[in-house]
Amino acid sequence: MTTDTPTTLPLGSRADYLVGSVIDSSTSLLAKQTHDIVRFAMGSPAAEAIPTEQLGEAARTGLTGADAFDYAATEGDPPLRTALLEMLEGTTDATTDERLTITAGGMQGLDLAAKLFIDPGDLVTVESPTYTNGSATALAYQAELAEIEVDEDGMSIDALRVAVDRAGRTPKLIYTVPTFQNPSGTSMSLARRQELLELARGWGSVVLDDDPYGMLRFAGDPVPSLHELADGDPLVFSVRTFSKIIAPGLRVGWVDADPSLGQLLIHAKQSMDTCTNLPAQRMVAEFLRAGHLEEHLATQRLEYRRRKEAMQEALTEHLSGRATWTDPEGGFFLWVSFGTGLDTEALFETALADGVAYIPGNAFSPGRRFPHDLRLCFASTPPDRIREGVARLARAVDAVEAR
Repeated sequence: MTTDTPTTLPLGSRADYLVGSVIDSSTSLLAKQTHDIVRFAMGSPAAEAIPTEQLGEAARTGLTGADAFDYAATEGDPPLRTALLEMLEGTTDATTDERLTITAGGMQGLDLAAKLFIDPGDLVTVESPTYTNGSATALAYQAELAEIEVDEDGMSIDALRVAVDRAGRTPKLIYTVPTFQNPSGTSMSLARRQELLELARGWGSVVLDDDPYGMLRFAGDPVPSLHELADGDPLVFSVRTFSKIIAPGLRVGWVDADPSLGQLLIHAKQSMDTCTNLPAQRMVAEFLRAGHLEEHLATQRLEYRRRKEAMQEALTEHLSGRATWTDPEGGFFLWVSFGTGLDTEALFETALADGVAYIPGNAFSPGRRFPHDLRLCFASTPPDRIREGVARLARAVDAVEAR
């Protein structure tokens, strides 16, 4: 049917709160470029870091059953649930069967938490800077956000108290990426983790514990996860994923939550996707069952440390005295700050033309608090390309500052 009368679609009010992701959009932007680009933008493992040979073996072994391409149980395929419990045994994320729900990546875990806990107008605190998709998910459920400062010891608990006092009400949910934080790379200290849990208990606030990088520590001393410190406290809702430790395209993760939420999580997930992709679950289960993960992680920890050090050396060579940057003990990211002298959004176009991509700092703050900062991912790029990319970035900085 055609009409000459303009039609306004009857969108729901929630559509106004769907802000999208600058990070995810960068994938499409980069795909359109035809020149050579050093890609520090997306937070993903390098193509060569993905264990394709072992995943191929896992597919050949795990996808032979007659039901391998069928629907799966919403809570997760039993072989994966069993393999995951065995993998986590003895770690800081050790858990029990009744606490697990298999998800379509970590993002679905965040969405499930928001769907269960956030009502329109609820106060949700987020780190500042924070993972773009985490804050965007809370906004999609019409939360009111309060941004909490992050320093070298992670989210500031003093700043959290001040923000809550200023708001005049307690948060429904406290969102944190406590270990090798995205985007800063910093980790919350043990003292702050303990203090955060104490505050949350006093307020009755849910702690949304998003920890994709905890298994990628390559320096420093391990710190207990919020999941371990909580010791079964129902106020802690933990989100994990295989995207950073095996491969992002699998879209397989899990949530660890109080058993009382089990059926609610199943109901919420059934209205999203019925079940997580079964062939991917079977591949991950077989990958774990065959014992590949620990060797793979050991290799990647060494390589990511080498790449982080290469990036820091290149930054020292090209931007010393003009910028500062974080020194993460694991994970994927460095956070680079130019003080007040450079607009990193204005820099982006020049840098992209010069063959290097990053994510501007304002992308990590709903209030756009970081116009002079940027995030670099070192994990996805080998050292020689890292050095070239930082050199290109420095040339772009020179060009913008010369205008």
